[in-house]
Amino acid sequence: MYAVLLACGGVAGVTTVLFGFGGGFVVVPLLYAMVRTLHGPDSAAGAAAMHIAVATSTCVMVFGASLATWRHHRARNVDWSQAGMLGGYIAVGAVFGAAAATWLNGAWVRWAFVGYLSITILDSTLRPGFMEGSQEALPPMSRRATAVLGIAIGTIASFLGVGGSVMTVPLMRRRGATMTQATAMANPLSLPMAIAGTVTYVALAWRQGAALGPGHAGYVDVMAFATLALGSWAGIRLSSPFIGRIPDRVHAIVYVALLAVVLLVMLLV
Repeated sequence: MYAVLLACGGVAGVTTVLFGFGGGFVVVPLLYAMVRTLHGPDSAAGAAAMHIAVATSTCVMVFGASLATWRHHRARNVDWSQAGMLGGYIAVGAVFGAAAATWLNGAWVRWAFVGYLSITILDSTLRPGFMEGSQEALPPMSRRATAVLGIAIGTIASFLGVGGSVMTVPLMRRRGATMTQATAMANPLSLPMAIAGTVTYVALAWRQGAALGPGHAGYVDVMAFATLALGSWAGIRLSSPFIGRIPDRVHAIVYVALLAVVLLVMLLV
């Protein structure tokens, strides 16, 4: 199982640096299925499988988003003025999202994950502005709009353990960014969410973690985190030379196709 985790960590690294996913769309379905297979659906860990998957995915993002941000910064793809404006509000929202996820039954979190993926896929394919990109850059958002969007992104991303890319990439895309720029921005914007979300998952679920068996910090599976982080490092390192080299429309189509694959996996597990 850990060999599979290592390989999927590599895939998560590739999706992090090239698509801004933060790995959650790969890691959450994998960990959910793995925990239920190893421990059984009726065990304490099996009942908390979705919580463990989301919390561990969020923790892995701290590592992956940091490394991918550095790679994109070196390639001059990150607009730090916009990242700085949204980042603080995203961190605030992440605390709310992680807290809400620990209070709800794992089945609700799973179906929220499926529902949000479905909405994102439909919005990206049916509403103009994503596949072909916006024809002109929009003016900067107001402080109030930035606050509302930032808190909403942080809350949803932390609640689902997927990183902010599912909201920030379409947002930046429709504001005139290329896919390379939009996915690059997703990484520094995922970082405050990942840090705040991880701290919240560990702090609010520390007692529950003791009932899950050794190797858990709250809902975070420490061994799974270490294995995924190692694979993520390898995936980011191998895929970094392709930053900025994927044709824009192809980049957008593959982004949506990957979302569809993960939706299918979550419906089947």
